[in-house]
Amino acid sequence: MTQPSQVRLVAPADLSMVDVLGEGDHLLKLIEDQFESDITVRGNEITISGDVAEAQAVSALFTELFGMVKEREPLTPDSIDRAIDMLKRGECSPSTVFSDVILTHRGKTIRPKTAGQKRYVDAIRVNTVTFGIGPAGTGKTYLAMAMAVDALRKKEVGRIILTRPAVEAGEKLGYLPGTLYEKVDPYLRPLYDALFDMMDIEKSTSLTERGVIEVAPLAFMRGRTLNDSFVILDEAQNTSPEQMKMFLTRLGFGSKVVITGDVTQIDLPAGASGLKQVRDILGEVDDVAFVELQPRDVVRHRLVQRIVTAYHAYDEARQGAHEQGHG
Repeated sequence: MTQPSQVRLVAPADLSMVDVLGEGDHLLKLIEDQFESDITVRGNEITISGDVAEAQAVSALFTELFGMVKEREPLTPDSIDRAIDMLKRGECSPSTVFSDVILTHRGKTIRPKTAGQKRYVDAIRVNTVTFGIGPAGTGKTYLAMAMAVDALRKKEVGRIILTRPAVEAGEKLGYLPGTLYEKVDPYLRPLYDALFDMMDIEKSTSLTERGVIEVAPLAFMRGRTLNDSFVILDEAQNTSPEQMKMFLTRLGFGSKVVITGDVTQIDLPAGASGLKQVRDILGEVDDVAFVELQPRDVVRHRLVQRIVTAYHAYDEARQGAHEQGHG
């Protein structure tokens, strides 16, 4: 039988308890729903009563929340959920994740928000080539873009190159109206949207005109050597094995490459995906990292995470049934 325990901790005097507990204590209520311990707050003193291990876990959570508030990370139901998940899994310190500020633009701070995103950002920092693989909403492209803009600002690279394969389900570029650039623009628009979130449109337009920032279809990379560049290949699940090899062999001196994709969203009409194949080829190669992002790394609306998780479970169940049927 576990012994009951009582843990007391005092919030730093310069911390507003409203920032920690939320208006009307709505964040406190969310924490209470996740644990069985009794939590009592008087002024800036918090008392936690219950099972020894859980009381210590709740105490650790509040310590992390104090650190997050100090780092000016606004606490929300989503960030509380993510902090609790990280602590329960023993992955890493939530305050360490949230304190990793990549970029700040017009008062908006871009930073990893999950343990998986933190692993991804750290992998980009230390490896020349990083693959970020996972479902939509896990920040694969957005965080890579922030790292690229930061590297350009710090003069670690001389230019940013953003590219995507111009492949979508059922569409062929030849049938679309307009010039080549007008035809490929819809495929590249998400990259521009992310870029404009991190840099003034006037600045990014000027840099694009000077060739410091280049946004182009993957086909435009053929025959080039990309030196002194931060290169992002987005939607890489839609590359063929030949395209993936072509892209990877464009790597030049002083460059960093990030390849992102979701192997469950392949739009290729036929044939193998270069992204699915490449891990078997490069999985043991030094200076190449593969980071798998999970449904719990989704940082969009809370319902999106549940939708992604439900689809993931459905696909696994179907795969299991299929394997049993052929067993």
